Amino acid sequence: MKVHLYVVGNGERTMAMWSIAREVDMAYWLVDGYREEAERVVGGWVGESGGTGGTGWAGETGETGGTGKTGKTGKTGKWKMERASGEGDVEDRSKSNGGYKVVVWSEQLPLGLAARVVERWPGGAGQREMREVLTRLVHEAWAYDVRLGLPASGREDAHAYAVSASEPCGEAQGLAAQACRAAALVQGRALLSSEALALLGAAGAAGLAGAVAVPWSAAAPALQLAALLGQLRLGGAVAPQPQPRLLRWREALGARPRPRLRCRRCGSGTARMRRTACAACGRACAYCEACLTMGRSRECGLLIHGMPSSSAASTLATGASPASSATAASAVFTASPALSAPVASLAPSATAASAVFTASPAPSAPVASPMPIVSASPATVAPSWGLSPAQKAAAEAALNFMAASHPRQSAPRRFLLWAVTGAGKTEMIFPLIEACLHRRGRALIATPRRDVVLELDPRIRKAFPAATVVTLYGGSEQCWEQGEITLATTHQLFRFHQGFDLVVIDEIDAFPFHNDAMLHFAADNVCKPDGVNILLSATPPAELRRAAKLGRLEHVRVPVRFHRHPLPVPIQCQIPAVRNILGKRTLPRHLLKTLGQSINRGAQLFVFAQQIRDVEPLVERLRLAFPTIVVEGTSSKDPARADKVTRFRDRSIRLLVTTTILERGVTVPKSDVFILDADGKLFDDASLIQMAGRAGRSKDDPAGRVYFYGSSRTRAQQSAIRQIKSMNRIARRSGYLL
Repeated sequence: MKVHLYVVGNGERTMAMWSIAREVDMAYWLVDGYREEAERVVGGWVGESGGTGGTGWAGETGETGGTGKTGKTGKTGKWKMERASGEGDVEDRSKSNGGYKVVVWSEQLPLGLAARVVERWPGGAGQREMREVLTRLVHEAWAYDVRLGLPASGREDAHAYAVSASEPCGEAQGLAAQACRAAALVQGRALLSSEALALLGAAGAAGLAGAVAVPWSAAAPALQLAALLGQLRLGGAVAPQPQPRLLRWREALGARPRPRLRCRRCGSGTARMRRTACAACGRACAYCEACLTMGRSRECGLLIHGMPSSSAASTLATGASPASSATAASAVFTASPALSAPVASLAPSATAASAVFTASPAPSAPVASPMPIVSASPATVAPSWGLSPAQKAAAEAALNFMAASHPRQSAPRRFLLWAVTGAGKTEMIFPLIEACLHRRGRALIATPRRDVVLELDPRIRKAFPAATVVTLYGGSEQCWEQGEITLATTHQLFRFHQGFDLVVIDEIDAFPFHNDAMLHFAADNVCKPDGVNILLSATPPAELRRAAKLGRLEHVRVPVRFHRHPLPVPIQCQIPAVRNILGKRTLPRHLLKTLGQSINRGAQLFVFAQQIRDVEPLVERLRLAFPTIVVEGTSSKDPARADKVTRFRDRSIRLLVTTTILERGVTVPKSDVFILDADGKLFDDASLIQMAGRAGRSKDDPAGRVYFYGSSRTRAQQSAIRQIKSMNRIARRSGYLL
């Protein structure tokens, strides 16, 4: 993507900016009354919808909340840049648009190059030097590309020139209404330009047979005006990180620059960036390979950050119920200035980009305090949801954490709900979701796996029949809808930014979420700064367990299952490795004996193997050893896995050889568990606990059997057994066991 680069100044201050719709910026700065009229429209929408006033929402490096970087001259001393620091002056709304001078670069520039010029705009550049400084910075940006080994871009005859009159742009009221609607639709989201067009098209096609594509020429002016008015942020999807101060001397001495690029959608750094020739901008711009499956995030690509969702759920122009689907009226991009209905909970009226030109800051308007949480007392939690004593205590602890007042909170607070396998974690989060909805907030439940999302969907809809539920995964038909409750795979979180009051991350220790910095970045970004992150796990990673032990992470343990019987403690048995066993004629006698005992007592048998290659050979040996029962095997490569699991549940299959693909998320009544190669490197303590957790989940057979078979005893086995015994002790001491 290429953008327009310009500088605007009013005699004392100057600001470099880039634009995706230059005619909007020129009207905003040069047409008398245009800016004031647009701001009145925004104020009217916010006022009618019950929003709160406030200051602008500052962006990060390379972003445009006011689309640029400012500089100040004069004797009033140092001042903070709104875009860079998040602080800025609020402009006197009565001030005329007159007195501004605009200098424009004659050709469009790649977004990445323009963002670099904006970032380097000097704080002391005055109105007289605007043209010279802009020319110098553009030439330096070109030279920087050459030093990186990139082909030179830009025409030799390109130059900076002054603009004294606005280009035709239409009246402000209609475009401002469109900008408000666009800002409301992207509220709480982080979207590439193609995704934003799809969202706006889906909203404009409400009630029609299919989505109507919104052309970029229609969307760009509304998005640009919304950015100028502080209602959303525009920035490059891939942008440079600030250079460490200790390394800046290398570049100053003429060394080849080492750009530290970062994907602003997934947080990946330079190591995951690749450069290719780009037809959109004409240079070899970088793209992020880490999040490529979610769409190409490029250095010249636009990333649109909506304002954080307000505490009141968003109601679009249709007047639908709070947090309804993205079904705004088809007039989102019409020319009519009339507003059919205000956008409820549109983000607070933000400081316009022009606010940086004021001399004195105005105080921020007070933010309305959230409604108190209801249903937080023990008397209402248990009867409503039928929780066991341990579940009730955990839910109350989490509710008290949510209700705690933190007026200066600038980042989401985290709470660990550490519950044993089979404890009923889903039921425990129902009161938390209820409390969030009573505050008119939005809740998100994210889990690494699609099958878990699909399993949760009917349970959530049944528990909250009056709430709007949106389920997101690859190929979901609800991808552009907005709900009071959102269920999503963790990869879908890249499309949200500060959109939820309550974020529940399930299975934080499971693949692919565990040890994936990209998914952790996405999970941290989707919660509002004053929101709450609830982390669910039966086997939290070591760093979280350590933080909880040291008091750095508030948490609660649920040490017992819903049926209130102790967890089965694994029995360690020594046999040769599976590879050696398969080289012999028969299976070890002790293994055959324990398998036979479980079969005779009528149990379903999980037999876990470490390697996929061992599954079928084990199935063949076990069929020979137990010809009277049905023995099958499955793994992540088995297309019939779902069918076999279903048959295993209904007892058509009695013994299932599998891998860690079934270590979680599968509940089969009256099960026994046999873990072969329990001393293998692929089985850590968390995996062993999860596999052991398949046994004893039924109240009719709470004392299932678990066996660790291996050639040696490992630290992981000892840790798993120690944690299971510890939970049983806590449950007994707390009086939770029957």
